[in-house]
Amino acid sequence: LKHNHWSLFESVLPLHSSIVLFVLSYCESKSFRVFLVPSQASDGQPWRGRVPAVLGASQVRRQDLPLLARSCRLPAAMEAAGGFCRAGLAVVLRHILQRACEAEPGRKDVLALLGFKKTCLKACAEVSQWTRLCELSIPLAVEEFLQRPSVRDFPVPDALLQLERKLGEPVKVHNDDKVRRQKLHSQRSSNPDPGGVAAARVADESELRAAMSKLSADEVHPPATRGPSDIRKVKTTELPQLEHVFAEGLYFTLTDLVLLPCVHNYLRALEHHNAARLQEIPLLLRWYHRVQEVPGVRRAARDCGIGFFGPQAQSSAPPAVEPRCSEEEQGSRESAPGTFVGGPRPTLTKLKEGGIEPVFCPHPCPSWTLDWDNLPAAVDPAEGKMSSVRAARKRQQLNNLVAMVTRLTRPGDTVVDFCSGGPALLHNVLFVFQVVLIENKEESLVRARSRCTALGLKNVGFVQANLDYFTGPFQIGVALHACGVATDMVLEHCIRAGAAFAVSPCCYGFVQNTLKFCFPRSKRFSDTLSYKEHMILCRFADQTAPQLPPDRRLIGKQCMGLVDLDRAWAAEASGYSVEVMTMEPESCSPKNNMLVGLPAGRALA
Repeated sequence: LKHNHWSLFESVLPLHSSIVLFVLSYCESKSFRVFLVPSQASDGQPWRGRVPAVLGASQVRRQDLPLLARSCRLPAAMEAAGGFCRAGLAVVLRHILQRACEAEPGRKDVLALLGFKKTCLKACAEVSQWTRLCELSIPLAVEEFLQRPSVRDFPVPDALLQLERKLGEPVKVHNDDKVRRQKLHSQRSSNPDPGGVAAARVADESELRAAMSKLSADEVHPPATRGPSDIRKVKTTELPQLEHVFAEGLYFTLTDLVLLPCVHNYLRALEHHNAARLQEIPLLLRWYHRVQEVPGVRRAARDCGIGFFGPQAQSSAPPAVEPRCSEEEQGSRESAPGTFVGGPRPTLTKLKEGGIEPVFCPHPCPSWTLDWDNLPAAVDPAEGKMSSVRAARKRQQLNNLVAMVTRLTRPGDTVVDFCSGGPALLHNVLFVFQVVLIENKEESLVRARSRCTALGLKNVGFVQANLDYFTGPFQIGVALHACGVATDMVLEHCIRAGAAFAVSPCCYGFVQNTLKFCFPRSKRFSDTLSYKEHMILCRFADQTAPQLPPDRRLIGKQCMGLVDLDRAWAAEASGYSVEVMTMEPESCSPKNNMLVGLPAGRALA
């Protein structure tokens, strides 16, 4: 595998690169070859002191990277055999941890970094505010801070203040009730002065003891009971809240490793230029000191040229600081859909009075079908683990999508299959085109690669990444049943690349404002409907299941058509011609809409 990084400063690596190297060192990983990609030509190797010598890193030009790696934002991990690339900080780091656990199954400390149910930083930054904060917002804010010629009067970045507020929130864990009762027992056993300094210290030590016991080689498991009877009788609402020990709560996770190089660089600069600002982030300072005591952290930091120090907030009480909401937090608050009132009829009437009604274009080739009998068995959905009825419907869905792609593509085109999953491999039948599968779920891509290998396909590349991390050129974008805002992400990515698209939306009820999108999408819809009214359309667009009454399904289909009409008009504002049509036969799926778009200047094949 290859890890690719680039150089931002003359003697300092970008934070994403520093984080990857720090995690590699912490895990003592020997499964990777490391390649650093400079952002510009430079003499010498100023990064040497910041890269663990055991990794044997070398420098390589971006144009010499494999094609898939060149098509992605760095950092990226490329399999040595080629054809499979993982891109983006969170995806690459989770892969490092998984490989470390495979190489040394006894490394429970590494496995624990993935958190409860192994979900730490698994949700992509496009939909998770927490992943976005840790993966993008904080590293970017710190790098912008470090690049300023003078930071004396520069306020604490919003992203770090958001983390400070997060560290002050009560903690929830999967065994919350038990841990809180153990905390209450510790408080009563120590008999501190209620509400005094001693009480606060006992409370703090209770969480710290639980966190550190999990990090030790000989983890001590708490007793199965909830303690004495007087503790068991206390109501849950009267139990003490748990406080943060580490970034995600009580336990040390991958998130802490991600944040440490960022916070360290920020605190180092702040102490030199404006130490008074430290009083605004006391919880972040406490976290910084605690994380240094985790076994293995100091060694990894030393190997990466990170010299810990001991910044302290001023002893005097900090002045009251009015909390500042970041743009992300403001956006999320404005995005809250609120309570739905009434059904869709008032909204449908309002649109109709404004001259807006669903418009479905005729299907250009309703009888077109793949020659399933003569295709390899691995292509057929019937070969998968699904019922014969569902397999038949999946065949019909693929007939529709492949028919559209056949009309859109030209020789030499690259087709990108977004949110590709594994069971329905459209690309298996496109032998004459270069195909790239992009999917955030590793298990889906591994399954897809296995089937492609069985078919002997050489024209398929696999990228595990968020949509935004794929930056390569392509001419056709497709997605079968992209859920919620994933449809809008795919459309935006295609428009940005100037690519044609054939997209089948799904899960309209999951549509909501995000950091990237506001609904309605088009000007005409936004001039007519409020966000709440648009959400009513989305909610009822999901009510098209066959078991529902026909009149209700009809309204659901109308709502589907209107939501997709809004998407089509938004694309047309970028110079596209877009058709909204229904798959044939209609019964192939309750979500049977397709959006087919062509950029200006591109004709059908």
